[in-house]
Parts: sequence; C-alpha cells; structure tokens
Amino acid sequence: MNSDTLTRGLLYLSLAVTGVPGNIVVICAFLSVVYREGRLSPTESIVLHLASSNLMVVGVRCLLEVLATFEILNVFDDTGCKVVIFIYRTSRSLSIWLTFLLSVYQCLSVAPPGSRLAVARALFAQYLAVLFLALWLINTSTTAATLLYAVRAQNDSRLLQNGINVKFCILSFPSKLAMDANGGAQLGRDVVPISLMTTASLVLLVFLLRRRRRVKGLQGGAARQGPSAERRAALTVVTLVTIYVIIYGVDNGLWVYTLTVPKMLDSSLITDVRIFLSSLYAVLSPIVIIISNRKVNKQLNCGKEPKTFLDAAQPSDGQLQTK
Repeated sequence: MNSDTLTRGLLYLSLAVTGVPGNIVVICAFLSVVYREGRLSPTESIVLHLASSNLMVVGVRCLLEVLATFEILNVFDDTGCKVVIFIYRTSRSLSIWLTFLLSVYQCLSVAPPGSRLAVARALFAQYLAVLFLALWLINTSTTAATLLYAVRAQNDSRLLQNGINVKFCILSFPSKLAMDANGGAQLGRDVVPISLMTTASLVLLVFLLRRRRRVKGLQGGAARQGPSAERRAALTVVTLVTIYVIIYGVDNGLWVYTLTVPKMLDSSLITDVRIFLSSLYAVLSPIVIIISNRKVNKQLNCGKEPKTFLDAAQPSDGQLQTK
C-alpha cells in the first residue's frame, strides 16, 4: 500500500470514527426524548432527521471506503457501486435540504403571535411529515441516474469516455450531454437550498438585530449586562451558515470543474476531496448539536446545558426563550 492510499484511508477513517458515533449519540438522545416525553418539537424532529441523514453519509460512504482501502471488505462491484453512491448522494442532498428546513423554521420562530408568519409556522409544524416525504421523493428521484450509470472501476475505453472517477467506481454516462445534464441537476439541487438557507438566515439575523436594538432602547443600560439569547442565536446561525456555504461552495466548484474537463481524470483526488468536504459537515454537525442542544446535554448528563439557536429559536407561548 503506497503512502497516498494510506493517507486516503486514514482520512476516511478519521471521519468514520468521529461521525458514526456522534450521529448515533444524537439519534439515541432524541429517541430517548420521544420515549420520555412522547413527542418532539418541530426543530428537534428536523435535527433528528438531519442526524439520520448524516449517519448515512459517513456510515455508508466513509466506512465502506475505509474497509475497501485497507482491503478488509470490498463491496464495490457493479451493484455495490450503484447502491453506495445512490445512498450517499441522496443522504448528502437530504442533509443540505434539512439544514435549509431548519433555517426556515428558525426564521418563522421569531414571528410575533398572531402574525401571518406565526400562522405559517403553525402550518409548517402541522405538515412537517409531508415536507419530509416531499424531500425524500425529490432527492431520491434526482439521484436515480446513479442506479443506471454507476459501475465498478475497470479499464474499458467506452466507460472512460464520458465518465467520472470515483476511485473504486466509475460513473459512466452514455454521452457528454447526459453527463452535463446530470451534473447540472446535481448542482441545482445544491445551489437552490444553500441560497435559500443563506437568505433565511440573513432575514433572521436582521430581525434579531433590530429586536435587540429596540429592547436595548427600552431597557437602557440593563441591556449591557451580557449577550442575550437572541444575539447568541444570530451569531450561531451566521457562523454555521458561513461554514456550510464555504464547504459546499468548494464542493460544487470542484464538481463544476469535473464536468468541464474533456476526459475522465486518471486520479480520484478531486472526488475524494468532494466526499471529504461533504462528510466533514456530517461529522461537525453532531458535535455542534451535542455541545449546544440542551435536551441532548440532559440525556448525556453533561451538566448545565448551553443555549444556542437550536434552543433559543424554539417558540414558547409565541415568544423566544430567554434566560
């Protein structure tokens, strides 16, 4: 085993050993909440669904890559390639759309009682299961092409002509047009929720800043006692969305480059970087949730739970939670 292959395997291993246990902890914590309380809030339901998607990303893609790289178990025959890439792409896209869904609900959560946005928030919560189903249908249908074009890696000039190197597999398209059409669909599926997510987060930030100034004007010097829950929520949202945009911005930039090269790249380096970046969010997400979500903290007996946007953005009797 050469040094490049060893490095590749160790990087995927680091993602797997961090992401798989982390997401399992989050899932088990929220299932425990369901068992004890009998229900989850809309925000908690979205986060639980997000953790499940992230677990599929690191569990199916990274873990199987580690097993194949170190020659422990190689499932990447024609059928294995189709199934693994299909599950990975579907769960990766679900992760993006669920994060967007979370941003929208946070934006609606700051709406004053009786407003149209408050009504929209109630409808959002009422039809959340329908939204989940719609996201599954959309993302599985837009990923169906991998079931047709994914095959195991092999030296066949016909496969290499309009193909994408995925190390153990090749996405071999029948024509350049089919390759570009599929690539454009994948790109649009990422760019749309990321753009909307950014917009929703900016709207939330503006609202919280305006509310903070209004409260500060009413309270005078009392508002200087420390950062409010609203301010912490705004800063957390901006930070997470910025990281998200950077990660998937680079990811999609590399994807566009892959589509524009005249022939399939001999190395899978660019694909590996894209998978690493996508999986990195699936690893960081449970860490943020475990540290910041008060119910997860309570289930894990982590002591006093901090409040972030996952808690502060949840409405209680129509108002934001404060200390």
